[in-house]
Amino acid sequence: MNSSPGVNRRHFLRGASVAALAIVGGGALAGCTSAVNQQRGGDDNAQPVRGGTLKYGVLADLVPANILTNTGTTPYVVGLVYETLVRYPNDKLEPGPLLAEKWALAPDGLSITLDLREDVTFHSGRPFTSKDVEFALRTYADPKWSAQLKSTAAAITGFDTSDPHRITLTFAHPLGNIFDLLDTVPILDSETIDKVGTGEAFIGTGPFRFVSRVPNSQLVFERNPAYRIPDRPYLDRVELSVITDNQAQLNALQTGRIHLADGITYRDLENLGKTNGLRSIRYEGAELQLYVGANVTVPALADVKLRQAIAYALDRDRIIEEVFRGVGYAANLPWPKGSPAYDESRNTRFARDLDKARHLLAQVPKPPKLPLSFASATATHEAAAQIVQANLAEIGIEVELVPTEAATFVKQLIGAQFPGLWVTDHSWAQFTPSTLTVSAYPFNARKNASHYESPAYLAAADAAWKVSNGTGAEAVRAYRALSDQLLDGLFLIEIGVRFHAAGSSGKLHGVGWTKRREAVFTETFLS
Repeated sequence: MNSSPGVNRRHFLRGASVAALAIVGGGALAGCTSAVNQQRGGDDNAQPVRGGTLKYGVLADLVPANILTNTGTTPYVVGLVYETLVRYPNDKLEPGPLLAEKWALAPDGLSITLDLREDVTFHSGRPFTSKDVEFALRTYADPKWSAQLKSTAAAITGFDTSDPHRITLTFAHPLGNIFDLLDTVPILDSETIDKVGTGEAFIGTGPFRFVSRVPNSQLVFERNPAYRIPDRPYLDRVELSVITDNQAQLNALQTGRIHLADGITYRDLENLGKTNGLRSIRYEGAELQLYVGANVTVPALADVKLRQAIAYALDRDRIIEEVFRGVGYAANLPWPKGSPAYDESRNTRFARDLDKARHLLAQVPKPPKLPLSFASATATHEAAAQIVQANLAEIGIEVELVPTEAATFVKQLIGAQFPGLWVTDHSWAQFTPSTLTVSAYPFNARKNASHYESPAYLAAADAAWKVSNGTGAEAVRAYRALSDQLLDGLFLIEIGVRFHAAGSSGKLHGVGWTKRREAVFTETFLS
């Protein structure tokens, strides 16, 4: 398959690069593309050591029915057990090979043909074929799984699987975010799919096999001895222990009971570097965006002037500095600085201005006390919610904090059930920008957590989505129009971009991750 001169380099991986990567195996890409991140994650001059059990403290248990949602502990499980067709490096939107070795996107953007690896088997021993790709994509599009990119998966109208090692996908219209989808959809095992939603089985092609789960306590994974990359992974076993308290996680890390902790506060992470044998890992390229959401069906919040008053009242810089210890930056729009949609001129429209906030508030009826929900297990969200509450009190808006159990919070987000305001993170803005507005629960122009409806917003979201080259000049113009719709509608009020971070033992090396914060432990080892 040859690329035409007009095909963007994102659309076709050059043959020489494919050949080189094919020699060492697609999984090696996971290690290569995380090289900078792994150095930040504890790599030094330590030599890889085979064996050992990585003990990982996580704030929340897996919700099996949410396996395709990228929420809670899902990214860690997906990263260990499953693989995708392509993988983005953490610092750019240029797909590299994983289960697909090479591909060609049609010049009209209406189809893509992918050549698949022939040396891949599921943990059950069954060979991986093009039929499995079709099954995974169709499953991902099924509304029962609440997958964020299901609208993009549903836009695939044809599957040619006549060759077991090649598949051609046909689209209803050009998909500027097709590689986001191929980077995201885990290749699921069709023979055990009924056991996934119940948590009985998770069978993929990845470096680790699922062994057991004790609800609200532990998930155990063991090395996949048939993994296609020789002598990988290094670790024999990974144990995820549910430790719901931030301080308890810190204590467990300090006493050596765990090697990695996902729930340590930024203040404590700041101090880890001063402690011998401990360090922090910053997930570069997997940014999260903190925001205040508004249910616009609540009468007071239905008036955009009130939402604008809230936006002007927020002290974004204080939240970034105090809650996240400066590990991030304030923002009015969802896009991180590396995004093709990032536009500094649009990103300061709602800079803090209490006079403007009070002026707008004077133009609407006095609002009742507004509930502000946040996930109670997340200390950073609680701290941010407290600052938001204080900011709004400064202009005369009374807020009641509503701490909410994590699983319930996710259910309210997916089901659009928040009673007023809420504070949490969103992801996906680090991908092709159109993915956010046709996919993410808070932003989806067709159905979102705010119940916000706007023909103009929907038109802008679709226009950006249907540009075949999601990073080209035409797409950038479409993203500007989309950003203007987000600023005008203001159903979500951005606070800032932050980098997710974790605490790590100095004995842990080679930690990698995807742009969705999925665990990539193929090259990870304990010294």
